[in-house]
Amino acid sequence: MAERYELIVFDWDGTLMDSAGAIVAAILAACRDLGLPEPTPQRARHVIGLGLQDALAYAVPELPVSDYPRMVERYRHHFLSIDHELTLFPGAFEMVEVLAERGHLLAVATGKSRVGLDRALRHTGLGHLFHASRCADECFSKPHPAMLEELMDEFGVARERTVMVGDTTHDLNMARNARVDAVGVSFGAHPKGELEALAPVALLDTPEALAQWLAGNA
Repeated sequence: MAERYELIVFDWDGTLMDSAGAIVAAILAACRDLGLPEPTPQRARHVIGLGLQDALAYAVPELPVSDYPRMVERYRHHFLSIDHELTLFPGAFEMVEVLAERGHLLAVATGKSRVGLDRALRHTGLGHLFHASRCADECFSKPHPAMLEELMDEFGVARERTVMVGDTTHDLNMARNARVDAVGVSFGAHPKGELEALAPVALLDTPEALAQWLAGNA
């Protein structure tokens, strides 16, 4: 079967790594450290995938911009205390490995910082399987299309040969803004109904279903 997509771009947190719960916990703990009202877990989950500036503006609207560095420091303190315990979703490593062996170009587009993504790629052993990546501290934050547009330009791959895989509306809206296909996964940060409303080409409920869909359709 002819390959449909040459370039497959994955979000990281909540798509490949089972980290959404840890991110929410770190946000809430940082708020407690600074004596701020805690956002609801749903509100905290909504910002997963965004760059830090956009995430803080939404999750903690009471926080003055001048205090963003303090909030970021406390968030990183709490997240780094547990990130070494985080794992990929079951079968994610093998899924990426198979796609690489089939000759797909693989990339990551994430709201993580470059330091954070590089650490996660080393920790999981996936780094050598990805050909490129874009992070929120070196690019416009999702849902701006820049991450996808830069990756397509880097490899000279057309929009119709590119697909974005993610667990948030930010991922799917970025794909829409870049005019590329999107595959949603409902086992990460955002509710299935919100993802469904954005009409991805597929919406998968388990990591196993994602691997099967990519094996048969990518």
